Amino acid sequence: MKPDLNFEQELKIRNINPSHQRLKIMEYLAQNQSHPTVDQIYTALQKDISTLSKTTVYNTLRILAEAGLVRTLTIEDNEVRYDILTENHGHFKCEACGTIYDFPIDMNALISENLSHFRIYDKNVYFKGICPKCLANREENK
Repeated sequence: MKPDLNFEQELKIRNINPSHQRLKIMEYLAQNQSHPTVDQIYTALQKDISTLSKTTVYNTLRILAEAGLVRTLTIEDNEVRYDILTENHGHFKCEACGTIYDFPIDMNALISENLSHFRIYDKNVYFKGICPKCLANREENK
């Protein structure tokens, strides 16, 4: 899903009640494409929505993921992050600063004849390493 879509309309198309909280969570994801965690989303929105609970954030993200409106990322075993960009793309996580970067990738080119008889439900490519900014900082500090 592209982050410039009408979120209210997208929810209605999928028979999801476009509540204030759901719309704000979607807006936050569109405006903060940093692949936030539930805690980050909750902390940012709770200031403006005093009645917001972490349970609401969890439930909303589950509903949005099931509807194909957000993508879940599990790059680390103990951390789930959320991405409003649902088209196939890869992710790179910098192990120094923790930033997750998107990059284009042709997922279909990765599927060889060896997988042609398999039913694939999810396609994810993750890389970990050090981003150019952190590499430059390391070189400066030598």
